[in-house]
Amino acid sequence: MFNAIQGAIAQDAPKGAMDFLARLIGGGGASSSSKNSASQSPQQRLARFKRIYGQLLHTWRGSSGADPIILDSIRILISKITHIVQEEVTTPIPHPCLAFAASSQIYVNISKIASRSRNDPIIRETVLALGALIDSEEEEFLENDTFSQSLMDFVSKIAGANSLIIAAETESDLVELLFGIAAKIRLQPEILQVWFFRRNLVSRTGQDSPAYNQKFEGTTRKEDFPLFYTLIEYVHHEGRVGDFARLGLLYIIESASNSEDLEIWLVESDLATLMASGLGALYSQLSRKLFIEHPKDDLPAILALSDYVGPKSASGIESSISPDFKSHLDTFLSYLVFWQDALEYCKSYDVKQTLLDHFQVLFLQQLLYPSLLESSDDDGSAVAVLTYLYKILDTLSHPDLIHLILSYLLALPEHTPAKGGATPRSLHSSRRRKSLEMLSSFTEDQDNASPDLFNLVDLVLTSLRSRNEQTVVATLKLLSVILQRHHRYAIATLLQIMPVAPDSSRTLGAHNMELQMFISMAEEVATSDDIDESYANHLHDNQILLEDHPCSAAILDPKKLSTISRKQSMGSIFGGGAPRELYPHTLRPEDPLLHALVPVLASFWTNSVETNLSLTAAIIDLASCGYTRLEGWLLLDASTYDYSSPPSTPTSLDLSSFLLALPPSPTTISDQTRAQAILTSLRTPISHPLPPLLSTLRALLSALPSYTSQLPNFPTLLATHKSSFRISSELSDALFASTISTPHQTHAQNPKPTPASALDSISARIFSTPPAHSRSSSPVPARGRAPATQTPAASRPGLRPSLVRPPSPSPSNRAFSPSPLRTTSTRAGEFAPDDEDGEERRTRAVPRTIRAAPSGTIEGARSGRLLFYGLRGEASSEAGSVRSGSEGTPVPPVAEDVEVGVGLFLTNVLLLREFLLEVAALVQVRASLFGDVGPI
Repeated sequence: MFNAIQGAIAQDAPKGAMDFLARLIGGGGASSSSKNSASQSPQQRLARFKRIYGQLLHTWRGSSGADPIILDSIRILISKITHIVQEEVTTPIPHPCLAFAASSQIYVNISKIASRSRNDPIIRETVLALGALIDSEEEEFLENDTFSQSLMDFVSKIAGANSLIIAAETESDLVELLFGIAAKIRLQPEILQVWFFRRNLVSRTGQDSPAYNQKFEGTTRKEDFPLFYTLIEYVHHEGRVGDFARLGLLYIIESASNSEDLEIWLVESDLATLMASGLGALYSQLSRKLFIEHPKDDLPAILALSDYVGPKSASGIESSISPDFKSHLDTFLSYLVFWQDALEYCKSYDVKQTLLDHFQVLFLQQLLYPSLLESSDDDGSAVAVLTYLYKILDTLSHPDLIHLILSYLLALPEHTPAKGGATPRSLHSSRRRKSLEMLSSFTEDQDNASPDLFNLVDLVLTSLRSRNEQTVVATLKLLSVILQRHHRYAIATLLQIMPVAPDSSRTLGAHNMELQMFISMAEEVATSDDIDESYANHLHDNQILLEDHPCSAAILDPKKLSTISRKQSMGSIFGGGAPRELYPHTLRPEDPLLHALVPVLASFWTNSVETNLSLTAAIIDLASCGYTRLEGWLLLDASTYDYSSPPSTPTSLDLSSFLLALPPSPTTISDQTRAQAILTSLRTPISHPLPPLLSTLRALLSALPSYTSQLPNFPTLLATHKSSFRISSELSDALFASTISTPHQTHAQNPKPTPASALDSISARIFSTPPAHSRSSSPVPARGRAPATQTPAASRPGLRPSLVRPPSPSPSNRAFSPSPLRTTSTRAGEFAPDDEDGEERRTRAVPRTIRAAPSGTIEGARSGRLLFYGLRGEASSEAGSVRSGSEGTPVPPVAEDVEVGVGLFLTNVLLLREFLLEVAALVQVRASLFGDVGPI
């Protein structure tokens, strides 16, 4: 046997000492051999091909199958066959080796040798050899029944649950080979019949055989389409294997539109069951109890400088930074995206409807909703289910999946399409649906629970009142993604609305007064010289936010901009009692969500940074819909306007100069009448009472002096705090720039910085200070918006702010603008950031306890005190007594004694300032885009 192997190697050995030396050095002989092979005539190449194939058969038949030397020689011979096939494809015709491979069916023997050898290197070489035959696109291998049968027999023995254990590289090559076949089927539908053979054929009229299985889980017929089932086994994998398997399966699903037999088979098969149960299995792997944590050695700057203390770990509760949890979550979300892609690729109505039916019953009703129902605020399960639901809604964009999830969890009535308006189901799809409905009704009878009794609205409202801050943060994130991306489903569910009369628009005077009010409040929180630049950045960000909102499409249609109507229909949303069109509306005074947000805002000074960031984002998202008016809950209600003096009558001189500054009127009204109307609209109204959120913001500002007055050198502390964020941002930028400028360096020499988290991005946006040159190329984006350019004309609101529009951003830019807080100099008497002695004196001067103002007129508040444990984190040992404040002054309640670090307090001061500027910018941009201010 050894002599036979030695002879086989010798017959193909290169001649000459130089060739032998080249092979020893590293591959030169292979190149020389390839050139010699390519220069051979077709007859010589065929003779060599037959000789190698004969040696392969002889070696295998005479071996015991366990000798490693023999197995390695078999691998070499199969590799040589692959090389000859690949070389022949590059030469002019004829290609006798490919013709011989097809006529002699060498793939049958090669596949048998590989599967029986149970040797991974041989299996991998066989996969490459079969791939070379397919890639040649000659001799119609993919249209050959014998080739198809042989390849799938080979695959069934080496792949799957009960198959051999093969290396990851071999598995990747195998799935890539199967993906190539699926891609060929997609491009050449006529070869589908070779790889797919449907037994028990059923016509669309329903004349099927008695073997048809009408169970909801469908029938498993691997012998009908082994390629399909093999790909399904790999769709849960990560990396190249999972990517190729998922895309190959998508190609097969797409091919159903070209084959009625395949379409019926997919409806009858267990495809939908396998996909839905696979999604459920991945969801079940996720931890039932979760707490959100940030790595202590890599904290975002906004947390590191805000006295961040991570949550305490508890037994049975998994951390969000656990490698296992992150891996399981990524795998689940990847498979969820595969579901979305499958519906996108699928062009068959019956197949798509079958997939959606199984998604609803097997995932929504049996897994997702029960986890929502069983969640508790005491053990971390509420944080887990809220986080998972947020991730699901943030990942998905397919309207059918979004509709199924939100309509079920929000207990919306099922949509019944109008007669003749929907594609009728086939008999097979109707049977599967009836079986699923029976299963669903049986499950609901057992559980005795449905969204009609407890739904997502109840969970959100309950969680916002939680004493667990992590539950509140998770709820606010979920609320933001619904309001920002799926706002129509929040109408009449999360939001209780009432229509707004078309003639109830705010006047220009009220608009200017409200803008000045918010900016004045921001200056009252923290005075700074950079407010114009900060406000311009917020204008840019808010324009992008409003233009990208899904409800803005109809309002901002260029064909309708000249005649914007507040009664434009957004089309059907959902059936039953839900509104079928969006119309101008505002929140009802008794709206439960608004009442749940107010207490969270009232405790702004003692909230964590994450809570305040999530809260302000939710409020901005709530106000970003073009159909949601801000009057009555954030701005003054136009119906309550009261004026202290009547409008004045303009003189002729005032009239002429005034009208020259205005655009010509499209109507025929007189100049006197027009000027009188303008002056009337410019009057500043008085409104009582204040809206809930505005009243709470004023209460926060009323309480601020009682805190800052007991902090010596508060302006210095605040300026130093901003400088710390600026330094952190500049260091991050420098590290990023150095990494970009030296891409040739190795990872060990210059490690790549980790991607910026959302908190890092917000920190850079709010607290960094740019150098003298532009920072539009800042590498730290946030919330998917574009860096802003300077807009001098829009820096401050003037007579007609709604006419001042920032430049339209580029559609490709979707990142936040640079930070608006930009203080680089210190006032006289303030300590510079690098003044160590000043830092020491300042730290000693900060009291460990300060007295907070008592609770005021906010109902349900209890007296308490706010304890500060100082800049260095020492706990306070003294408790300040509570003194009564001025009567009637609304002060945010401190429900109990809490300790708030000075760092956190300073960060919250800066956050409130930026939020007030952001609200002002939002009001101004809304007036420009949506016409919130009444006509002149």
